[in-house]
Amino acid sequence: MITLDEALINGSAGRHETFTPRYGWLKKGYDRCCANRHVFNDENSIEQLGVGKNMVRSIRYWCILFRLLEDDAKPGCLKPTAFGEKMLDTEKGWDPYLEDPASLWLLHWQIFRAPFIAVTWNIAFSYVTLQTFTARELTSAVHNKAKETEKICDIAAGSFEKDVSCILRMFVPERREHAEIRCPFTDLGLIVPAVETPDKDRYRFSSGTKPNLPDLVFMAAVFDYAAQWHPGQNSLSLIQIAYGPMSPGMAFRLTESECGQRLDRICRQFKGATFTETNGIRQVQFTGSPAALYEECLMKYYGGKR
Repeated sequence: MITLDEALINGSAGRHETFTPRYGWLKKGYDRCCANRHVFNDENSIEQLGVGKNMVRSIRYWCILFRLLEDDAKPGCLKPTAFGEKMLDTEKGWDPYLEDPASLWLLHWQIFRAPFIAVTWNIAFSYVTLQTFTARELTSAVHNKAKETEKICDIAAGSFEKDVSCILRMFVPERREHAEIRCPFTDLGLIVPAVETPDKDRYRFSSGTKPNLPDLVFMAAVFDYAAQWHPGQNSLSLIQIAYGPMSPGMAFRLTESECGQRLDRICRQFKGATFTETNGIRQVQFTGSPAALYEECLMKYYGGKR
């Protein structure tokens, strides 16, 4: 079982150069790295990637955060991950150009896999309990939680402030009708303006039904969560799935009821798992390796799409 300290060992904040991930950046970063594993450290990286110097560093950050690229044995180099190849390979990838919203959900899930890289995202989604918040209030809540954890207690408040600004720009839908640069993750509907308040800069996490999140991608996250945080178990309670730190329910902002409905639907069709109620406790039970079931869910989804 992964401990929180182990998950946070390389955690940081404020490394995205203030840029949110843009359309085309992840595919571009992945492809350039496949062609030249030293691309992000080359003197002409700007020319190779066709963006400014700070954007080069940002593309590198997002590709690593979404587990598409990882450190190579050779210093200064990166290499494609197995997940990156499955997702973005031009010939055989599941969704090379990220045209399916399900792929954005799957990339979002990578943020909550250990070891953590962007701790502000982990804290904000799993530990912040504010009903509504401004950027300043969310920063304060994240910073206060970080102070309680030895591995990240020394991160400066300014770094969390940069991250919170990035989170809001990444997930809150753009108010302007024709925004020149739009982050694709706004389509996930995870953070929205708190319309019940007159403050235009006040927001809330949205616990809606998430219609563009496929059940199989949700179930893949459930099995992945089981593999990482509850190894050796062959069951997870609905409470763990909905409310556990770094759980699918928290990462995707789904209500307990929504999680239960999804589990019931998918387990009726999925041979490796059942959704039952015993002594008033609703739980999903599964046979076999949860890591293998995670892969099976994704192969079923993307194989069916092909």
